[in-house]
Amino acid sequence: MALQTSADSPAPLRQVSQLIEGWVGRMGTIWVEGQVTEVNRRPGVCFLTLRDLLASVSISVTCSSSVLDASPAPVTDGSRVVLHAKPTVYLPTGRLSLEAREIRPVGEGELLAQLERRKQLLAAEGLFDPRIKKRLPFLPRAVGLVTARGSAAERDVLENTRIRWPAVQIVTRHAVMQGASSASEVMNAVRALEVGGEVEVIVIARGGGSVEDLLPFSDEGLIRAVHACNVPVVSAIGHEQDTPLLDLVADVRASTPTGAAEAVVPDVREEVMRVAATREQARLAVHRLLAREAETLAQLRSRPVLTHPTTMVDGHQQVVHELVRRARRDVQHLLDRETDAVGHHVARVRSLSPLATLERGYAVAQRPDGTVITTLEQVPDAFAVRLSDGSVAVRTESTQEIPHG
Repeated sequence: MALQTSADSPAPLRQVSQLIEGWVGRMGTIWVEGQVTEVNRRPGVCFLTLRDLLASVSISVTCSSSVLDASPAPVTDGSRVVLHAKPTVYLPTGRLSLEAREIRPVGEGELLAQLERRKQLLAAEGLFDPRIKKRLPFLPRAVGLVTARGSAAERDVLENTRIRWPAVQIVTRHAVMQGASSASEVMNAVRALEVGGEVEVIVIARGGGSVEDLLPFSDEGLIRAVHACNVPVVSAIGHEQDTPLLDLVADVRASTPTGAAEAVVPDVREEVMRVAATREQARLAVHRLLAREAETLAQLRSRPVLTHPTTMVDGHQQVVHELVRRARRDVQHLLDRETDAVGHHVARVRSLSPLATLERGYAVAQRPDGTVITTLEQVPDAFAVRLSDGSVAVRTESTQEIPHG
């Protein structure tokens, strides 16, 4: 029922606000389409501004963080979405807003949602695992290039690779880089370069484009072919903001074809400068080493033991000479004592020798067998008499006993 009011009987503002709230609340939940122009995320709650695509009409939208995160595609500024929401009025200010219960992307957003689901499935299989990515060769002899014939991407890669390293060989395989047949042609070109065995790295290059233009480079067949390729693959499909699935499966992702050229070959000028710098560093290192060793030798030469190397020998030589002199003196004294002792022993032996007795006028009678005759009974018919200087043969004629008395 219409509210009955007049200038004399106006309705209180609070009543009007409550009536408006009731009328809006009776609308229930509705589906509404629009473009997101602002996203403000806070802990547990998010605030969006939804704008009509054909009219300058916008409305505030609130939702929980879980509703925003449940969207199949990321909701960002410019996203086209369909909201399942309930209109509400905030009584203190009378501001109309929508309380979103579900958010669905439409148009490009729906396309991005499909790509996101495909991305998650392929990632679950491990196709994007960084641990399986192959390293690019430092200086490839030949680089494979898959791109459109006569394209700016082809020109950028060829010019920049030859500027950076003129000796590099570029093997180009042309393919349609947009449209329904693009994925299969790129896949065949990659396989041809791999089977040929000439190239050591493959670059797939295109100069960016819309989401629809880059769809072939998210094709599942192409993604699996690049994953199975034994040659490292560099993706140079979109610009920095573009992320086709080929960028994720490729071993290296370059934001532009020029960036791909910089990734696959070094800059000859930079390498020459590095070689020169390395040589200079090596020269300085050798000079420092020689200077350090020369200083060490100078310190060693300045030490007394090396300045006069015979000093220690001279001191020990004097000790040795003194020891030798003492040894000779002691040995001489010992020899002198022993010589005297030998002389005394010789004198005693001579004094006790029978020859000394014989020299005093005595003689010794010996039987033929050499035994000494001491009694008359032992005297044979013939015997020898030993003198001091010889012996005399004697025959017995008679014997005479001399009594002891």
